[in-house]
Amino acid sequence: FKNLLLVCAKAVQIFDAAGKIEYDIHNKDFVRKPMLEKLKLVEARYLEMAERAAQPDFYNDPKAASQLLKEQRQLEPIISAYRSYRRTQAEQEDLRAMLSEGLEPEMKALCQEEFSENKKKLEALEQELKILLLPRDPNDDKSVIMEIRGGVGGEESALFAHSLYRMYTMYAEAKHWTVTLLNYNETELGGVKEADFEIQGAGAYSRLKFESGVHRVQRVPETESGGRVHTSTATVAVLPEMEEVDVDLRPEDIEMQVYRASGAGGQHVNKTSSAVRLIHKPTGIVTACQTQRSQFQNRDYAMQMLKSKLMELKIQQHAEKISDIKGVQLKIEWGSQIRSYVFMPYQLVKDTRTDYETGNIQSVMDGDLDGFINAYLAMKAEK
Repeated sequence: FKNLLLVCAKAVQIFDAAGKIEYDIHNKDFVRKPMLEKLKLVEARYLEMAERAAQPDFYNDPKAASQLLKEQRQLEPIISAYRSYRRTQAEQEDLRAMLSEGLEPEMKALCQEEFSENKKKLEALEQELKILLLPRDPNDDKSVIMEIRGGVGGEESALFAHSLYRMYTMYAEAKHWTVTLLNYNETELGGVKEADFEIQGAGAYSRLKFESGVHRVQRVPETESGGRVHTSTATVAVLPEMEEVDVDLRPEDIEMQVYRASGAGGQHVNKTSSAVRLIHKPTGIVTACQTQRSQFQNRDYAMQMLKSKLMELKIQQHAEKISDIKGVQLKIEWGSQIRSYVFMPYQLVKDTRTDYETGNIQSVMDGDLDGFINAYLAMKAEK
């Protein structure tokens, strides 16, 4: 495989029990090794970690133990796929040997069918290994803050933004992640001008980070009485949740405004000024939260969103374009969308980056996104 197996230095460093580097993955000789040879080294490290974790003194150093167990968990999906790949390879060799012998026609047909199925399985496992062995982002294991905004198309764009909000929350539920709504600005017809929410779960950012961008829909809006097809857009931003130490915020750089929450939410709505808006003076970035009963809780959530935006700004080094941070900086204009959702005159969802598509649009709107995410990861693995 080409350009594979930079086995993430930060997540899969190969150390022996004493902490000495045993396999330097940046070493040219190591990088040049064939894929399966590299995987053998990774498996050897995995077995070494399991043996170390079984020692009576393993937890004498809690910090080192925690780090080793974390690395072990990160290696588990790779090891599982690698071992399945080896088993399938062995089965394939056995079947090849059988086919070379003089078999009865019926037995030969059965072997040939199983051989073909194993070939497809091997191809799928190779693709899975490509994805699993992509270099890891330091933020991959973090939870995310997602922002959805209506774009071009007026009320229909707000209705589409609501559909996207529903789609991502259903995807999160299928992954057993937790969704916390932070800010929700609803229109009179049930659309969403803006929705900010947190998705908590291991690996959430690794799966959702490439969803940032412009999403385009083509359909007959609920607001259209004449049955005409409209085209509108909504924007999605995916930000990694930042820890306290990641961003240095000075109190004098933050202006806090309080206001009364609006929309559904219970008796406290419009009676107390519990909603909070934070303005970061040096950059002009604004975050808001109004979904919690307590002003202090709303402030904490707004602060977390502000930290994530500032970290994203730092990562992208786009200080001159701080009007809004939307993961991958994309303007709301024709031709810049990452995905199209066509309801009429036919049904199709297509990712413009990978050309992956499906006609089962309802399944996608119900949160079936793994096909699109895996296709994008596979494309990156080929580069």
